[in-house]
Amino acid sequence: MIKVLIIDDSALVRKLLFEILDKDPTIQVVGTAPDPYIAIRKIKTLNPDVITLDIEMPKMDGLTFLAKLMKSHPMPVLMFSSLTQKGAEATVKALSLGAIDFVGKPAVKLSEGIEDLSNELITKVKAAASAKLKKAVAPLLEVPPKVGMDAIILAEKVSPASEGDKVLVIGASTGGTVAIEQILNKLPENAPPTVIVQHMPPVFTDSFAKRVNGLTAMTVKEAQNNDQLRTGLALIAPGGKHMIINKRSNAYYVSIKDGPPINRHKPSVDVLFRSASNTLGSNAIGIILTGMGDDGARGLKEMRESGAFTIAQDEDSCVIFGMPKVAIEMGGVKKVLPLGSITKYIINMIEK
Repeated sequence: MIKVLIIDDSALVRKLLFEILDKDPTIQVVGTAPDPYIAIRKIKTLNPDVITLDIEMPKMDGLTFLAKLMKSHPMPVLMFSSLTQKGAEATVKALSLGAIDFVGKPAVKLSEGIEDLSNELITKVKAAASAKLKKAVAPLLEVPPKVGMDAIILAEKVSPASEGDKVLVIGASTGGTVAIEQILNKLPENAPPTVIVQHMPPVFTDSFAKRVNGLTAMTVKEAQNNDQLRTGLALIAPGGKHMIINKRSNAYYVSIKDGPPINRHKPSVDVLFRSASNTLGSNAIGIILTGMGDDGARGLKEMRESGAFTIAQDEDSCVIFGMPKVAIEMGGVKKVLPLGSITKYIINMIEK
């Protein structure tokens, strides 16, 4: 049984989450708490395997509590976040502090969309219970803000990617926000054009891109339709849309597409990887990072078959060794590396 403690100041939300989780025979809700102070006492006595945590609470906010918890009593935490700009910014910060994942509160009444919420919550609680917990990593030093003339004439400063240039193509899910931060943080400002799918809903991807932009010498932004791939630029697929790579007059650009979820996800890693296989061929370097499920495994295999060099994050450094594991088993991976070695390996490859 997976023992869960629910922490939320709303009695209605506590009741709803209890009823959802209580229906699963492998999950036991051992308690609820209306604020972090009561939660601290219950964690000590109930010893839960996973806690769900609201961000906005009285007495102590969720982020402050999470930071303290990860230092004193690290455990799997699943954030319960509002699908707003403010909620997205706080959630991205929570993931950087060590939260395993998050579930978004329905934008309408909690009682509406209950089926989707139930499926997502149960799936992510089970994933959090099996995740490799790591103590929160100290925040990375932020690089100087990208302001001034360089920011104004970015299009003139960096060169568009053209046929023959290497392009980094990255896919990730659970635990991926921190993994992506660590990879991009070590890349130089003239790093190869980079395109990324991180499983996240709308609004959250923009907040994530803005956070990572302050942690790396590269320019990082949420992708827009027809954005050109450029040296030193990383494009993150917008939540709720698919992203594919196209070529026009020997230059590469991205197209942002609507459509049904693929492998239950939108954006889908497989969609990006297949487009990289079709458009970039041997010019691509494909990287599949931590995450549950199998999204990206088939696309990475297609990339390798089209001549791309493909890398998977190793099991020891993954929060959840799902996506990389399936990709390895399918034969789509050329090299398996720990997270801390991926950037150095890429740089060495490019400089040869």
